Amino acid sequence: MARRESSSRRYGRAASRKVKAAMHERKRGRLRSGSGRKVKSRKQAIAIGLSQARRSGAKVPRKR
Repeated sequence: MARRESSSRRYGRAASRKVKAAMHERKRGRLRSGSGRKVKSRKQAIAIGLSQARRSGAKVPRKR
């Protein structure tokens, strides 16, 4: 049988705050991508939030 690691958070609390802020900006129409275009997709907003969290040093798994 495969042994399971002790469960710990994959994403830190700071990361979830960054994603929440990005989603909020997207909802208000203020979130911009790197090229300056308005972000409409939910997935892209999450990706931007995680990328910001990574840059600020929050606990986020590395990109695959």
